[in-house]
Amino acid sequence: MALQTSTYSFVEQAKRIDPSGNLARIAEVLNRSTGNMLGDAPHVASNDVWTNKTTRRASLPTGSRRKLNARVAASVSRTTEIMDVIETIEDYCDVDAALVDSMPSPGMFRSMISDAFIEGLGQTIASDIIYADSNADPDAMHGLAARLNTLDGRFCIGQSGTGSDVTSVYIVDWGLDKAHFIYPKNMSPTLGVQHTDKGQVTSETTSGLIEVYRDHFVVRCGLVVRNPRAIARLANVETAGTSNLFDEDNLITLLNNMSKGPGRTIYVNETVLTQMQIKAKDKSNIYYTPGGNALSGEPPLYFQGVPIRQVDREILLNTETAIS
Repeated sequence: MALQTSTYSFVEQAKRIDPSGNLARIAEVLNRSTGNMLGDAPHVASNDVWTNKTTRRASLPTGSRRKLNARVAASVSRTTEIMDVIETIEDYCDVDAALVDSMPSPGMFRSMISDAFIEGLGQTIASDIIYADSNADPDAMHGLAARLNTLDGRFCIGQSGTGSDVTSVYIVDWGLDKAHFIYPKNMSPTLGVQHTDKGQVTSETTSGLIEVYRDHFVVRCGLVVRNPRAIARLANVETAGTSNLFDEDNLITLLNNMSKGPGRTIYVNETVLTQMQIKAKDKSNIYYTPGGNALSGEPPLYFQGVPIRQVDREILLNTETAIS
């Protein structure tokens, strides 16, 4: 990430002071809901430093039917290894100390700046949980879409939408033996973005020196799927029109094919949530039950007892390309 140095001009300062001379309250219109993905799952230290090796059972001994006086061939089980990467999203913010000290409330001014960085990095990591692809970028984690990028009729089912204006429903069964997040084993666990106030420092560049207040932001996270039955995707859901919209029959199929546990969670954006709620208003539809107050963190809706969490469409996109 780029080092943000002395980018807050006098014009920006003027915009952040209201007519009464106090700091203006900023309307955070760019804040997005991430569906609490980081909070839903266990966070576990990796078994290596920046990667994690998962050993999966690939096959089981089957035994043989033996006749009298006949020998039996011995059989063995096989395993496979899966390597998952921990990605680091990092950023710094340097603000001219003179600008900070001239504000009506320097501490509050710096806090407002930090809030924007924490929100921005949080959105980046949430997007990567869904869309990052370590095959394309070896420094990235391997997200849900990259693991479920082919229709197989079992864990990845298509809704028959086409083009680049479709979205998906992602289902994850969180748990230590299912799907979870990892952090580097020799570092303290952090949930979300870690912020360190470096205080006032002298910033030195080729153009000279300047006194700045510096903040450091970092989030380190990887996604591990120990059990392949712990994740599923309903892909190619049309976001407009009347055909190839969300179909709960396909969601039932996916849930029945997956592992079953208390950590199962359904993630949708507001487009699909709206399609779900339109179906849920039919009193004869027994699959949905209402949730609680979304402001308290409780999901707005449940499907067969599985919580449905909303991820804003700026993160869980309406512009996915249909897969086959």
